[in-house]
Amino acid sequence: MPQINPALAELMAQHAALLARPNRPAASNGVYQRWRYPVVTRDHTPLLWRYDLNPATNPRGMERQGINATFNAGALLWQGQYTLVVRVEGHDRKSFFAVAQSPNGVDNFRFWDYPVDLPPTEEPDVNVYDMRLTQHEDGYIYGLFCTERKDTAQPNDNSAAKAQCGIVRTQDLLHWERLPDLVTYSGQQRNVVLHPEFIQGQYGLYTRPQDGFISVGAGGGIGWGLTASMELAEIKQEIILDPKHYHTVQEVKNGQGPPPIKTPEGWLHLAHGVRNTAAGLRYVLYLFLTDLKEPWRLLYKPAGHFLAPLGPERVGDVSNVVFSNGWINTAAGEVFIYYASSDTRLHVATSSIDQLLDYVKNTPPDGLTSAASVATRQALIARNLAFLGR
Repeated sequence: MPQINPALAELMAQHAALLARPNRPAASNGVYQRWRYPVVTRDHTPLLWRYDLNPATNPRGMERQGINATFNAGALLWQGQYTLVVRVEGHDRKSFFAVAQSPNGVDNFRFWDYPVDLPPTEEPDVNVYDMRLTQHEDGYIYGLFCTERKDTAQPNDNSAAKAQCGIVRTQDLLHWERLPDLVTYSGQQRNVVLHPEFIQGQYGLYTRPQDGFISVGAGGGIGWGLTASMELAEIKQEIILDPKHYHTVQEVKNGQGPPPIKTPEGWLHLAHGVRNTAAGLRYVLYLFLTDLKEPWRLLYKPAGHFLAPLGPERVGDVSNVVFSNGWINTAAGEVFIYYASSDTRLHVATSSIDQLLDYVKNTPPDGLTSAASVATRQALIARNLAFLGR
């Protein structure tokens, strides 16, 4: 074993203790169970990513390439391991993807030695992030992510960007084949998700058309389209299956989270909704259910949010945000929901298919007015008073 700087040796011991720390249940609302500790933070990333461990070239034990955040992970159960493809952001503001695995899904997540080696396209990405993983029935694992490039039509504005859907596929999570970016005709795309099964012999995609990089403008809503091929993916027509609504949790924009889960009752979807506040944009998560044969047809959609940032989750690089693009459904019907808080760290909430179906089918829909909301609550109160014999 080579000699290690004493300060780095202490850091390595602390890092090992963090990775081995057991998680434990925290608050539960009957729908899902939160867990006490985040499952992946910047401190979980390998020290060999951040420090030159050789005392000859780093005698002071300085951090050479810092990590700012770990968040917005795609997820799947892979070879018996709870597997995440995490968005990792360096101090240089560039994001990249890295694989982390756990034996139980709630703690002991450990990164592979190397980040994902993502092939570029002819027009190289400036930044990449938020990969959704879909284990498709065609035999491939697809990763759909946002590829960001400078908007050259606005050369003097260094914040002007273009966003489209990048596509890779793999069969081992080691070797990634880059496919051409998705072609759509509805502006920019930042949230595109591949449906796990063929629909009408084609690939189904959930989209989120928007006019600009940040603002959806006249676009928005969760869209749906078909493409004959993922090797030259092109959606010629998008329909909006879940539109935005005034004075709801998705009044500004909304987007599909991870690929939907197939249940006996329909396709279960997790999505994010955004509303404006005096303190800025607030991101929350919500659920809905669509038809098994026609995944674009909405069956149930509860009012309000399913999960929102609480306590320390509200503080971070982009505060008051929760976002999810990965969940895992086990053979036993357990569901592990991986969500990021405030673009900084990654958490897990656990539930079951039975619980989530109960929630999505039996929670009242949004009546879209205060009067309708009060009427729904009064009906619940009346039922409870009758049950209590009052």
